[in-house]
Amino acid sequence: MPAHRHAIAIKRAYAAPDEDDGYRILVDRLWPRGLGKDAAHVDLWLKEIAPSPALRVWFGHDPARFAEFRRRYDAELKSNTAAVAQMDRILAQTPVTLVYAAKDETHNHAIVLKNFLESRR
Repeated sequence: MPAHRHAIAIKRAYAAPDEDDGYRILVDRLWPRGLGKDAAHVDLWLKEIAPSPALRVWFGHDPARFAEFRRRYDAELKSNTAAVAQMDRILAQTPVTLVYAAKDETHNHAIVLKNFLESRR
């Protein structure tokens, strides 16, 4: 794991990009509905780091399931060494914004991913 890592931000895919976003990584398995590739301003689409389809369906964006979703997604991330290593390499070089499409800005996988990556510093 790199000694120095840059900042991690999160932002909805539908929010306007900003020059302070740094390297924008879409962390959803599915492309955001109704969003064109140009409008997204995504530098990388890292589907592999998103929750598994089964976990995503189980969670169903239900805030009551978020604590258990966090635990299960954390476990998936711990075993997803290739995608996590790719994120580590990027974070060693540049600030990153994790881009996601979920409507709920407080109960989503990008928050879990950000916390997971920051806990590895």
